[in-house]
Amino acid sequence: VIGGGLMGSGITQVAAQTGHRVTLVDLDQNILDQSTARINKSLQRVAKKKFPEDVEGAKSFMENTMGAISTATSAGSVVEGTDLIIEAIVENMAVKHKLFQELDATAPQNVIFTSNTSSLSIAEIAEVTTRKDRFGGLHFFNPVPVMKLLEVVKTNETSPETLSTLLAFGKDMGKVAIECSDTPGFVVNRLLVPHLAEAVRMLERGVATAKDIDTAMKLGAGHPMGPFQLADYVGLDTTLFILQGWHEKYPEVELFNPPESLKQLVSEGKLGNKSGEGFYKH
Repeated sequence: VIGGGLMGSGITQVAAQTGHRVTLVDLDQNILDQSTARINKSLQRVAKKKFPEDVEGAKSFMENTMGAISTATSAGSVVEGTDLIIEAIVENMAVKHKLFQELDATAPQNVIFTSNTSSLSIAEIAEVTTRKDRFGGLHFFNPVPVMKLLEVVKTNETSPETLSTLLAFGKDMGKVAIECSDTPGFVVNRLLVPHLAEAVRMLERGVATAKDIDTAMKLGAGHPMGPFQLADYVGLDTTLFILQGWHEKYPEVELFNPPESLKQLVSEGKLGNKSGEGFYKH
């Protein structure tokens, strides 16, 4: 697993919990230390739930899971002995290309490459490699230990063997894996992000307040969170970043047009829950 952020550490934890040996890679040793501490803390909560009365069972679970995790500051040193690489680094095509070019030169031919990207094209990421048939998307959701869904993304060149291996891996990790094509946002974000943007446009037109739109979608459509609550939770900067990327690539799709008030809030540093204010004050 490459990238020691929230997603990378979550993927590492769940893979180790389900009996896989995992190496978490990040250039920064401090980030790896923080990730390991985060995984340890998260596992303690899991152990308490899983073994409420069994101290020895909890201890053994912790030791076995943490024992399955190792860390490294260079991917080159560990790709020799791996079957699968999951990239979970910054959402920047040039940075991903640089990483996968380097990995492609050193990883054995049987190693399957995947990206956890939520908004970039898998085929475009795979372009710089010589193993397009062994390249797919594994899009996990945050927080990884809690969210059951895994989108397994196939390009036109992903082989049936690679696809079935990735679907089986998702199942082994205790996820509900769905198969989808390599289109903008795959399934969830392709429906969700335009929905959030459309809610913002509705607010801009003065149709209803953010609070009333949220109430309407919760009570009228059965959504657990309204679009403004959800946008604040996801991060307004993240939502805007995805929309801007799609808008640049597909300018003719009106749904991908970033709303002005969303751009305004982000420019003011109002990013949602993480900054204390977005559409709501937190």
